[in-house]
Amino acid sequence: MAEPSAATQSPSVSSSSSGAEPSAPGSGGSPGACPALGPKSCGSSCAVHDLIFWRDVKKTGFVFGTTLIVLLSLAAFSVISVVSYLILALLSVTISFRVYRSVIQAVQKSEEGHPFKAYLDVDMTLSSEAFHNYVNAAMVHINRALKLIIRLFLVEDLVDSLKLAVFMWLMTYVGAVFNGITLLILAELLVFSVPIVYEKYKTQIDHYVGLAREQTKAVVEKIQAKLPGIAKKKAE
Repeated sequence: MAEPSAATQSPSVSSSSSGAEPSAPGSGGSPGACPALGPKSCGSSCAVHDLIFWRDVKKTGFVFGTTLIVLLSLAAFSVISVVSYLILALLSVTISFRVYRSVIQAVQKSEEGHPFKAYLDVDMTLSSEAFHNYVNAAMVHINRALKLIIRLFLVEDLVDSLKLAVFMWLMTYVGAVFNGITLLILAELLVFSVPIVYEKYKTQIDHYVGLAREQTKAVVEKIQAKLPGIAKKKAE
């Protein structure tokens, strides 16, 4: 009698297990979830994603605070002074720790060795294969940028070239008010604040962005209709 009962229970078990598969963790996408990428690029991309979305508050706070202090220091002092002070601060910490550990070992008569031995033994050499991979990846972006520059400056598309001209004209006013370091500080504040705000108010922001895109598209279509070269090209 045990066999029929087991046979009747097996379909329910299999159906429950098969029904649990779609609700596996990570299957649903959330606004702040790390995008599904390949195994090679997911590591670095997800790390940056988690950093700017404040997934680890301590880690993000440390990175944000450190970079902000460096940028503010560059705004007040020269690059040479900032780099020199940073190196002096790092050396002060490492030398003090090395002397402290040496004194402790001498008092306790222990033979623990160099306090940074674990880090000194780490292999930091860059292999030729890794170097070529980085160069090849950089060349892809460089070639893409060169192609875009040629396309814009030789006016392959008149509208795109006009967009660049208008943008550069606006940047002349921005440059008259802000310098490069100030723009970097503002960019860092935006990078660490805009993503988390967008994650909280995604629906409202997408609504207004959609309206702005429709208005921009309508204006661009009107401009293209009044330009004879663009109208002729679209007609062909």
